[in-house]
Amino acid sequence: MRQGQDNGSEQVHAKGHHLKPLSKISPEALNILAQPPVAPIQRSTENLPHLRANTKAYITPFVEQALKDTGVAIQNITISGVPCLEITPAKQTVDWQILYGFGGGFVQGSPFEDLTISAHLCTMTGAKIIAPAYRLAPEHPWPAAIDDGFEVYRHMATHPFAIVGESAGGNFALSLMLRAQSKGLPLPRCTGLLSPWCDLSNSGDSLTANDGRDPTLTAQDVRSAAQHYASGQNLEDPAISPINGDFNAGFPPCIITSGTRDLLLSQAVCLAQTLRGHAVHVDLQVWEGLWHVFEWDNRVPEARRSLHNIAAFLSAHMKH
Repeated sequence: MRQGQDNGSEQVHAKGHHLKPLSKISPEALNILAQPPVAPIQRSTENLPHLRANTKAYITPFVEQALKDTGVAIQNITISGVPCLEITPAKQTVDWQILYGFGGGFVQGSPFEDLTISAHLCTMTGAKIIAPAYRLAPEHPWPAAIDDGFEVYRHMATHPFAIVGESAGGNFALSLMLRAQSKGLPLPRCTGLLSPWCDLSNSGDSLTANDGRDPTLTAQDVRSAAQHYASGQNLEDPAISPINGDFNAGFPPCIITSGTRDLLLSQAVCLAQTLRGHAVHVDLQVWEGLWHVFEWDNRVPEARRSLHNIAAFLSAHMKH
């Protein structure tokens, strides 16, 4: 993974203009797709510490480059007892903030490792981002991550905010909103979900059709992560698989991104259909030939274009 050629320092203004998805797959993306298929991640309990350390070591140089390119400032803070990463743009131009959920199947990942996404969104929107470092399974199974996030959500809901999450972070975002709705707390004004893992029963055609075609994720990976996160629980419980939640027209406008090779494409499509069925405004953007949370990988120009679209969507709806 490396940075793209443009530095991503431009700020998106709230006119809601999206860049059109590229009609052809970029050479950079084709080069990644030409590599051998990804091997299962082996998310066994014994291997998780090794996997976490290796992933962080791999991504650190690219995080450092993202910080250099965007000029954002980061600091560790604590909100209601929950450690968080605060990301502040070099030029903070709006008074609303973004609550951000990182990915990793609830078993790995961190706010730091997602700075290849969040640093650019921070700069593009001009908004401060708060990313909770929620506890990971299997050491801390469901609902620990959601409990942590909800403490931060409760704090942020006193002022206008947006919520963004990628993969498990998309589940995190939806779960927090469903819990907030049940408790009568304000909902964010808008949300962005990147390849959301919103159905931990892992149903859907793409889980079979794209297994081996997605260069980053396999069906075995998500099944093992679901067992670590919610072993012994009903995986169709809306608190675990928020696609089954009780949505209503009061839910905020949502942009959902995916790719035709995304292992979880079916979940993105079904979530969009579910939300639209409850009169929620949804902008579903499926990118040709791309994979699970391709926005994490700045080798491909489509990643920056998609983040631009997400930032434009958030900025436009936060002005309303």
